[in-house]
Amino acid sequence: MPPDYSGQNFRGRSFKGQNLTGANFSKADIRGANFSNAILKDADFTGAKAGLQRRWTIGLLIVSWLLSGVSGLLSIVLSVLVAYIFDSNNTKNFIIGTVSLIFLLVFCIITIRKGLTAGLEAVAGAFAFAVAFAVAGAVAGAFAFAFGVAFAFTFAVVGAGDGAFIFAGAFSLLSAYIGWRSLAGNEKQVWIRSFAIAFAATGGTSFRDADLTDVDFTGAILRNTDFRNANLTHTRFYEVKKLDLARVDNTILINRDVLNLLVSCNGRKNSYLGANLKSANLIGADLKEANLKNANITEATFQGACLEWANLTLAQAIGTNFTSAQMTGACVEAWNIESTTKLDNVDCRFIYLLEHPKAETDDSERRPSSGEFQPGEFTKLFEEVLNTVDLIFHNGIDWKAFVNAFENVQNQNEDTELALQSIENKGDGVVVVKVGVPDGADKEKIHSDFTQSYQLALQAVEEKYKAQLQAKDEQIVVYRQQSGDMTEIVRLLANKPINVQVDNKVENKNMTNSNDASRKIEIGSVGRDFNASGQALNLGDISGTVTNTINELPASPEPDKPGIKELLTQLQAAIEADTNLPQEDKAEALEQVKALAEAGKSPQQGAMQKVAKTAIKILKGTISSLPSATKLVEQCSNLLPLISTFLGLG
Repeated sequence: MPPDYSGQNFRGRSFKGQNLTGANFSKADIRGANFSNAILKDADFTGAKAGLQRRWTIGLLIVSWLLSGVSGLLSIVLSVLVAYIFDSNNTKNFIIGTVSLIFLLVFCIITIRKGLTAGLEAVAGAFAFAVAFAVAGAVAGAFAFAFGVAFAFTFAVVGAGDGAFIFAGAFSLLSAYIGWRSLAGNEKQVWIRSFAIAFAATGGTSFRDADLTDVDFTGAILRNTDFRNANLTHTRFYEVKKLDLARVDNTILINRDVLNLLVSCNGRKNSYLGANLKSANLIGADLKEANLKNANITEATFQGACLEWANLTLAQAIGTNFTSAQMTGACVEAWNIESTTKLDNVDCRFIYLLEHPKAETDDSERRPSSGEFQPGEFTKLFEEVLNTVDLIFHNGIDWKAFVNAFENVQNQNEDTELALQSIENKGDGVVVVKVGVPDGADKEKIHSDFTQSYQLALQAVEEKYKAQLQAKDEQIVVYRQQSGDMTEIVRLLANKPINVQVDNKVENKNMTNSNDASRKIEIGSVGRDFNASGQALNLGDISGTVTNTINELPASPEPDKPGIKELLTQLQAAIEADTNLPQEDKAEALEQVKALAEAGKSPQQGAMQKVAKTAIKILKGTISSLPSATKLVEQCSNLLPLISTFLGLG
């Protein structure tokens, strides 16, 4: 059971490197405690008080006063230098004072307009060194003290005159102004703020390099706390106090807008364009009409959050949790989601697929195109996208090669049930086939397996096309492009035992493409009994015809040495016995055996030799899609050369 430390005093205690998973530190006093490198997953720090112990506070205050005193003295020295400008009786003093005044005026103007860093670079040297200490003292929280010291010492300086008094006061006010701007988050003074926070956090509570996954800091006081390099996955910062005074280097909190969002959970109408919100905890956050375009929200949680009319264009949402989020009117153009993205129970009446309407229209690709989603439809719609593998063909599809490849992939991934979901003709020969896969399937492997199998099957089919039709490569490409036409697809698939429904509705439920005009064919789940034959085949009749043709050939005169009749008989038996060859290909192969038998009757005739060459090419193309270890492939590699020799083909 996780330890319960709620309400206890742990000031100055060290938990460095300890495993405190699930520990309860609610309302505990952890000022000065050291949790560096600790494992604090699921820990509860609600209402806890972090920061500095009293002795550290007093020590840092004394140091800040000393720095303030030094800054005051330095300002007096500078005041004296400027006072020389009023000493007109001494030319040397006048020159020194004038030069000093010019340098300081340049410094002040540049510092106010471009920041202290630019001011220091402008004057450099001794003046920059003095001013840096003066401002550091001011940021440390002792502006009034620095001003007082400068004021008092100015009156005490002999010969400084009214000019020194005016300058000292002005310079102290400038220091106070710069310090105030830096603490207010002014980007020009960011390094001063960082220095001041780092200085003030010395000796404070440390979560440096700690694992704070799913830790709850709700309502905690986190001033002077060190979160550098901490793992803030789903860490809850709702309504924490003084988080802006914590050290947050190398975390998403370094962005003040993100920090404020995590504390307030209110980002309504705010812009987080390109913001890093990776693993952020935004449960129940109000982000209505917020701009999250191109934001990294990977693994963030928006459970129950309001994202109505939010812009999620190009958002990286891998592993993001949108469970029960409100997303009506949101724009999700090209957002990046996949199977780990959670969309359970999303409340959404409609969404948009385009950030900007199409040219000269007001069409932003609303979904649904009319009406509203029924409960659960939004989730189901995107789950169809998440659990699919997209197969893209740029020159149409050879459906025989496709079917062969599909069956091979089924066999290679026996534990993964695959189902054809849709076929979409995008025009210009581009066809997209979506294959449904179960949750957790290795989509990359399935896609790779299919690509390789399709290329092998395509080569085999094209060999047959070349042999049968004596076609050129260009003609084959044209054939496949024609196959991409919807009417051709319907014609080719009509003979297959698949329930095909042509859907010409304007609305396209595939959200990965926003072209409403694209047509698609919805195909029900194709199981492992998928019949690739394309027609009812009676192999018995074909086999009988082949047998009769072979029997017309003369037997070998040498019983121990097979002739053409015996070789063709062995080839026929090998084809009929193979279980890997689809029925249609098996029928095709037997037809070629018959053609070889016909050629064997007159092997010297040129026409018959041409028939025999074509038949052997087709046979080689047919078996080329089979694994090399298949028995039929091995037998053909032995029999076909012998048959070629008998037929005088070399």
